[in-house]
Amino acid sequence: MWNQFWEPIQLSVTVTIAASAIVILAGTLLGYVFARKVFKFKVLLETLFMLPLVLPPSVIGFLLIVIFGNQSFIGGMIKAIFGQTLLFTWHAAVIAASVVAFPLMFQTAKAGFQSIHNGVEEAAIDLGANTRQVFLRVSLPLARKALIAGCVLSSARAIGEFGATLMFAGNIPGVSQTVPTAIYMAIDNGNMFLAWAWVITIMILSFFLLFFVRSKEKNEGTY
Repeated sequence: MWNQFWEPIQLSVTVTIAASAIVILAGTLLGYVFARKVFKFKVLLETLFMLPLVLPPSVIGFLLIVIFGNQSFIGGMIKAIFGQTLLFTWHAAVIAASVVAFPLMFQTAKAGFQSIHNGVEEAAIDLGANTRQVFLRVSLPLARKALIAGCVLSSARAIGEFGATLMFAGNIPGVSQTVPTAIYMAIDNGNMFLAWAWVITIMILSFFLLFFVRSKEKNEGTY
């Protein structure tokens, strides 16, 4: 019983950490680019980045299967290189969680960087700092409150991902079964004790993630 309860939690934490690392890095960098640069097709790309917020999870899962499935070019390359398909693995769960969590990090990071007055960064450049130094020593520290909020909110979204994960990664115990999919199966099998145990666990984790954001906003002021 303990292993049955613990395995989805352990996998959810692993998937969330991996997905959060991807989302935080990509969301921060792209948020900075879209906040500071003007280029062709910017609005189109930004709209595509935000689509996972409004698309049904089943649609996201379907698109991931089309992109990474065995019949696709990318899926075929992955199978040829690694000797196995990406479907129905914990790696698929990471990709699904990353896709649905990315818009939160991207939009929050973009808003944080937009709140920085351009004159501050221009002053740093005038003093001899290069682009990388301005980003690391000026932009990131000034946008830290927004970035922290984006990190926590996107992580909370990743740990609760269900629909796209179920379609793309499946629900294989010990392999790709996360807490949300385990809850679904427990209810379907009539095991309400396990379902309640997982529900309480994920509620506690989500509560503390959101509580952390609210505490930071209260202590440092809203961004």
